[in-house]
Amino acid sequence: MTNSKEWDVVVVGGANTDYLVQGSALPKPGETIDGETFQTASGGKGANQAVAAARLGARVAFVGRLGNEERGDEIMHILGREGIDTRYVSRDRNAPTGVALVMVDKAGEKQIMTAPGANHRLSEKDVERAAKVIRKARVVLMQFEVPSKTVLNTARLAREAGAKVVLDPAPPRRTSRELLGWIDLIRPNASEAKALTGISVTNRASARRAAQKLFATGVRAAALQAGDEGNLLVWQVRDGGECWIPKMRVKTVDATGAGDAFIAALAVALAEGQPFEVAGIFASAAAALATTKVGAQAGLPARRKVLALMRRLGFYNEAAALTERRGQTVRAD
Repeated sequence: MTNSKEWDVVVVGGANTDYLVQGSALPKPGETIDGETFQTASGGKGANQAVAAARLGARVAFVGRLGNEERGDEIMHILGREGIDTRYVSRDRNAPTGVALVMVDKAGEKQIMTAPGANHRLSEKDVERAAKVIRKARVVLMQFEVPSKTVLNTARLAREAGAKVVLDPAPPRRTSRELLGWIDLIRPNASEAKALTGISVTNRASARRAAQKLFATGVRAAALQAGDEGNLLVWQVRDGGECWIPKMRVKTVDATGAGDAFIAALAVALAEGQPFEVAGIFASAAAALATTKVGAQAGLPARRKVLALMRRLGFYNEAAALTERRGQTVRAD
């Protein structure tokens, strides 16, 4: 990936400590059940997506806010170990590092509750201080774990600098038309698509209708979860088009982090200038592999493993495109 930009992907978003319990089933309201395994790990959608992009070969910087305690120190250490630039991660003396309580059943389904802590204090001033790295990015990737004004300011800075803007609209919230007008690619799941468009997305046809509603707000491309079988990727740029992205079947252990792997892979492919059709298959393979281990970051795959899965499932041309265009600056591991 050779270009004049210093960073392939800059992620602006949340970072948490995840406390995860896996058991045979998820508890019903008011119910207490025994779990089988417990894990403490680094998480948060922003941090997960930064780690995912780095493992997929991108040069990554992360902009976020952590508490000034040992949990924040541990997350900084983990991000640095992945080769992620953390110069613009702020430390907050008045709010703790965010926390997520995660429960996962034997089928890999999950329930999550968070206490955002310092994530909700990532400010517009923090983004302004990080403007140097944002302006040197090919793609800027954001989520809704930080304040809306911070997300909007990030999108504006990125587009003014010529970067592509990618949004993971999670957790769902009211989204301004102004922000959507800055977005090059959005990736909502079914509940997020309903919040954004009012359409219940359950299949390709309803996904296509939701995409058209998003296009009317100024969004340029959308990857929508379309039922259990896969995702529909639709775009208006490059003469427009759409492709169906099949869900790749693997032995699922924990779905936590799969969505982060999916959108991170889309961002990496977009930074490389890959066609949407190639980007979609790359994202589906990365998401599938992310479900094969317990824990969000633990399952995020290396690029070589994603390409190996693509080849094993018959996506030879897409894997070849991702190999040939990779360039010397992309990590092979």
